[in-house]
Amino acid sequence: METVRRMVMPPYNARAVVAQVEALGVRSTNLAAIIATFTGMVLALQTAYTLAAFGAKLYIGEVVGMSLVRELGPVLTALMVGGRVGAGITAELGAMTVSEQVDALRSLGADPIRELVVPRVWALVLGLPLLTVLADATGILGGMLISTWELGLDPSFYFSHVLRLMGYGDFLSGLGKSVCFALAIGLIAAYNGLSASGGADGVGRATTDTVVAIAITVLGLDFFLTKLFLSL
Repeated sequence: METVRRMVMPPYNARAVVAQVEALGVRSTNLAAIIATFTGMVLALQTAYTLAAFGAKLYIGEVVGMSLVRELGPVLTALMVGGRVGAGITAELGAMTVSEQVDALRSLGADPIRELVVPRVWALVLGLPLLTVLADATGILGGMLISTWELGLDPSFYFSHVLRLMGYGDFLSGLGKSVCFALAIGLIAAYNGLSASGGADGVGRATTDTVVAIAITVLGLDFFLTKLFLSL
């Protein structure tokens, strides 16, 4: 909670946030796009074979679009970022902690939370929703490729069905989830990093704990957020 409070209280270090957005978010775009593209392709392929039994292959666009925007896009992107970026934050902060660099910051009168944690958490809060939008778009494109190649559907027909059921609420629910996931990833990674002890072995254990905790937290949060958004 102390980190969240300092995120909204001045002074703001915009330059540090921008640098972290580039380091944590921009460098994850290729991986997010690749994962989402193949996810959309697999989802379209599996959906096509399932709907074929009911003669409803034409509705593949609705299934792929809604599944990606509401669930798979935010969750898979968060798991990818949690494994890549969350582990990196914990390793970086853990190395600084065990080498007493964090203590040196405190001795100089600097606030480690404001200097080290807040920019990284803000970078995740800003970057993860953008990565989620990218994942949604590339996943839907991946579904279009399968619909065209395997089913012979016209791309314009596919996209019209994708948009037919999708509303602003579906899109915003996915973005809302990604913001909550970003906060959870940043706070868990920073806490484990600043709590690391015992040298290199301790940093390794903290990094492993971060990846496991983030995965469980993201999936658990997804369940409760889904219930919340569906009840609105």
